[in-house]
Amino acid sequence: TYWDSCKVIPLVRPSLRIDYFPSVSWMSSKVPILSAGGPLIFRQLFEKVSSTYTYLLADSHTKDAVIIDPVLETVERDKKLISQLNLKLGPIINTHLHADHVTGSGLLKQIPGSFSVLSHYDGVKVDKIIKHGDVIKFGNFELECRSTPGHTSGCMTLVLHSAGVAFTGDTLLIRGCGRTDFQGGSAETLYDSVYSQIFSLPNDYTLFPAHDYLGNTMTTVGEEKAFNPRLTKTKIEFVKIMNELNLPLPKQMERAIPLNLKCGINDE
Repeated sequence: TYWDSCKVIPLVRPSLRIDYFPSVSWMSSKVPILSAGGPLIFRQLFEKVSSTYTYLLADSHTKDAVIIDPVLETVERDKKLISQLNLKLGPIINTHLHADHVTGSGLLKQIPGSFSVLSHYDGVKVDKIIKHGDVIKFGNFELECRSTPGHTSGCMTLVLHSAGVAFTGDTLLIRGCGRTDFQGGSAETLYDSVYSQIFSLPNDYTLFPAHDYLGNTMTTVGEEKAFNPRLTKTKIEFVKIMNELNLPLPKQMERAIPLNLKCGINDE
């Protein structure tokens, strides 16, 4: 089959083989650019305590690389991989100000040529602040920055159009979404962000979130439009669901937010 002819990297589980769904238009047709030996180096990495996904992307020809949502506890793993692949790390991107873990941005900045990237938050100390419509380049690839507030006031979704891929942070999860009850969150705003900035992408775009708690690795725009139990509701129904969640605060929140405003560095 077409799928079997592709050497897909390990993050794609056998249960997601495209030939299981030959007539479904929202399965991603663009995954082969992520295949071994292709122009894009792609690694999906996992931190088990906070169930956070970190993404390492690089141009295989120029070796220019970006990393998305690194975690403090797995910085040495990330550094080792970057070195083994002989990559040149530039942007160290956080999709938002995380409350459930401390970012690894500060320690990764020890790599020459790298710099921290985040959207605007009051009091933030970061090398580059991004806004809606900005483009982050690495080699011959570009990430489009789309502002998707709602989980927090500064959430960003990063879209790699050449691969048909988007990194949604905590805004849109696999069959779920980020909570909206702190850090300037708003259920109404999140709903609008998803529909205007993520669900407006082609149905076969592959989505990679910042977290998953059930072992899932990826989804598509079309899948979430069809199956997301929260975002298939009306806006009024969605807001009611989110306002009634009554979730406990993240365990690391009091430590994580102050440190993440400084790229995870405790300089006191």
